[in-house]
Amino acid sequence: MKNETETLKILQKIEDMMEYAYPALAQYPKSERFAMVADMKRSMDTMLERAIEAEKKYYKKTTLQELDVEIMKMKTYVKMSYRLGFLPDKKRNVMNDYLVEIGKMLGGWIKACQNREVKK
Repeated sequence: MKNETETLKILQKIEDMMEYAYPALAQYPKSERFAMVADMKRSMDTMLERAIEAEKKYYKKTTLQELDVEIMKMKTYVKMSYRLGFLPDKKRNVMNDYLVEIGKMLGGWIKACQNREVKK
């Protein structure tokens, strides 16, 4: 039951991040709307998809690793957006906070799955 609750929390956190990010991404320059903005939206969509898939699959390890990769991608996109001047400091910090928290939740989920494998 704890994993289900943890999954719901991580899904909610990803949704919260997306709700925050979409208006921020709308403020990017027009030249980036079909480049970096599209990549960031796709990455967030993939994060949401992987979290849902991991919740439903019996073997979760690969899916959770894919989610971890997407989190790294998003961290990199946020950093690049800030460096290029598309994302103000406050919004960068909020996005990073979301990503760090999601990463910690994912780390706990991966650890719980590994512990379950060891017990078998």
